[in-house]
Amino acid sequence: MEVVLDNRDLFLAGMLTTVSLTLVSYAAAFVIGTVVAAFRVSPVPPLRAAGAVFVGAVRNTPLAVLMVLFFSGLGDAGILFTRYTSAVIVLSAYTGSFVAETIRSGINTVARGQGEAARSLGLTFPQVLRIVVLPQAFRTVVGPLGSIFVALIRNSALAALISVPELAGNAEQLLTDTAQPIPIFLGTAIAYMMLTLPSAWVVNLLEHRLAVKR
Repeated sequence: MEVVLDNRDLFLAGMLTTVSLTLVSYAAAFVIGTVVAAFRVSPVPPLRAAGAVFVGAVRNTPLAVLMVLFFSGLGDAGILFTRYTSAVIVLSAYTGSFVAETIRSGINTVARGQGEAARSLGLTFPQVLRIVVLPQAFRTVVGPLGSIFVALIRNSALAALISVPELAGNAEQLLTDTAQPIPIFLGTAIAYMMLTLPSAWVVNLLEHRLAVKR
């Protein structure tokens, strides 16, 4: 493990970039997922169709393909983003499709009568979602949303495909320079565990504290 210790600054820099990618992408994915979930349960057919098309198209395309296609394809078309920004956009859209379906399942757990009662009081559909439905839906899916967050930490490794210097990308560069795969990959695995295990613990804690009692 000497190669890992000698290059701990490189691993630390990669971990910080991975954390940044994860937090920024998840925040954007949460917004995207909430909007798309609202589309999916909207009484307006075109919005429901748009939500279904987005989820179906993004979820069924491999993340690696999306990453390379977005960065290289748009670059060839003259639309330029930095590598970091491209990674954030792709990770946000991909993760947002899973967040959308998770939130939609949470919405479906809320008793229909609550929405109908709110509508009878004169609330619009967006108001019903914002005031009555979504607060309850979010609490029922804390665990699944947390699992998506943990998965995003691992998925961020695919940003290495477009040379973002996150944890996996730095490890790949170090492997090229030193040709010592076993200690490098072992050190990378440990670094990812240092990020995912505490995250999973926090998610579990939040799930128990915010659980909806039935």
